[in-house]
Amino acid sequence: MPPPQPTATATSHLPSLPPVPSPHPPASYNSLIRSYARSSLEALRLYHSLILDPSAPPPDRYTFPFVLKSCAFFSFLSEGSQLHSHVVKLGLACDTYVANSLVHFYSCGKLACARKVFDKISDKSRVSWNVIIDACVTNGEYQEALALFREMQMEKFEPDIFTFQSVIDACTRIGSLSLGMWAHKLMLRSTDRELLLSDALVNNSLIDLYSKCGSIALARKVFDEMPVRDIASWNVMILGLAMHGFVDESIDYFTRMTSIEKLRPNAITFIAVLSACNHGGLVSEGKKYFDSMVNHYRIEPRIEHYGCIIDILARAGFIEEALEIVSKMPCKPDAVIWRSLLDACCKKNVGLELSELLARHALEVKDDATSGVYVMLSRVYASANRWNDVALVRRLMSEDGVKKEPGFSSIELDDGTMHQFVAGDTCHPRSEEIYDNLQTIEKRLELEGYRPDSSQAPMVEGVAVVKGDSLRLHSERLAISFGLLSGAGPGRPIRILKNLRVCKDCHTMTKLVSQVYQVEIIVRDRIRFHHFRDGKCSCMDYW
Repeated sequence: MPPPQPTATATSHLPSLPPVPSPHPPASYNSLIRSYARSSLEALRLYHSLILDPSAPPPDRYTFPFVLKSCAFFSFLSEGSQLHSHVVKLGLACDTYVANSLVHFYSCGKLACARKVFDKISDKSRVSWNVIIDACVTNGEYQEALALFREMQMEKFEPDIFTFQSVIDACTRIGSLSLGMWAHKLMLRSTDRELLLSDALVNNSLIDLYSKCGSIALARKVFDEMPVRDIASWNVMILGLAMHGFVDESIDYFTRMTSIEKLRPNAITFIAVLSACNHGGLVSEGKKYFDSMVNHYRIEPRIEHYGCIIDILARAGFIEEALEIVSKMPCKPDAVIWRSLLDACCKKNVGLELSELLARHALEVKDDATSGVYVMLSRVYASANRWNDVALVRRLMSEDGVKKEPGFSSIELDDGTMHQFVAGDTCHPRSEEIYDNLQTIEKRLELEGYRPDSSQAPMVEGVAVVKGDSLRLHSERLAISFGLLSGAGPGRPIRILKNLRVCKDCHTMTKLVSQVYQVEIIVRDRIRFHHFRDGKCSCMDYW
């Protein structure tokens, strides 16, 4: 449920503080404010009453943390900033307890202010470090969070459950397996080792970390060694297996959870198991689980569940059945659903008329991925050799001010360093070497029968070049070339994170590279993981 919204009677500005009438703490007010801090606007109203009551003592160090907590919960940035001025006026700005609360409050979108308050804390506590590490993660500053963690260690503070939770989350978000393993090892050497190993939340985060960083084996090891598992543990494991293409295992875990462990699945569980069916193309199983969710477990489908079952049907070629579900949905289809239908039409070559209709629907729902609709439509035209229409799509994008999301691929080396490439990248210090090696790779693949698929290249990651040459500029190819130059080979996989979906031609090319160079290549794209080994992919060419 979303937090309650401020009512018309909520005061938007706090009055100035009255003169201090008494040195005694407002204990009764503090107790009430604390009880209301995350449940209603009453905490702020009580604070107003406190500072307007001439007979009441002034707010103290125990008042502000809970009022600030309420402001953070309801995203009252203006009121929270005014509370900060009250803190300063009362001489409490140097109080570590109050300052920690201010850092937490400013983490709601004002990270620079949070950092400024943190830096001024003279007597930092472990809570101070935890709050600023968490603020950085919340605001997407993952590298900054890890840098602060190193500072925290240098200051001789022992990390606790909350510290590791933030650090593991940061490692997961940047997709760094080596840094995640480093954090895990630190956790195992911690004086709180037993407490950490028994904490379900931390273990669930580790499963998520290893799943999203390409090591499903380590994710499974953490899961199997957990002393206690909750529903979230099963959910993240089922989804992790599905994401890596271990569809049968994913469904087996669902069966274990419901039949052996006797745990009742929730809405997230069914998103996970439907995702497994989607990745495996299991149409009848997907329909069975969707029906079970609705009729047996009485869980009302969300837009995500509808998105899964529609994608399952559409990708398998049952586009009319998918469209029938869309027409009967109690909620309005979002852009993701329209794009998945359009994507299925592109792959199944169902015809231009339906593809154009779906594209129009998708473009009506504005979101951050609108450019993807234009790209898919251009590929539909390219497959039909309608290159004039491809050019028209480009012109429409330009006129509408729509820019294609730039594609990039990151590769992590054994030493933990991350190298990022964009399409046609020439910024890397070894750029000339990378392109020379890529040319060598392509010549070797041509001897194996590889020929570029030009239908995948009408709008390649924003680079306007000749169709036949543009494919070689895809960012994952540069990452693969660099990985091979960096010593990848038998026993030393190449790990790549890509922000867009892998195109068909790059998928074919990567399979051949894994065979010719005898190297495992693990690619995480926007949708799933692809494990390329011996000329085959874990997705079985179904993605």
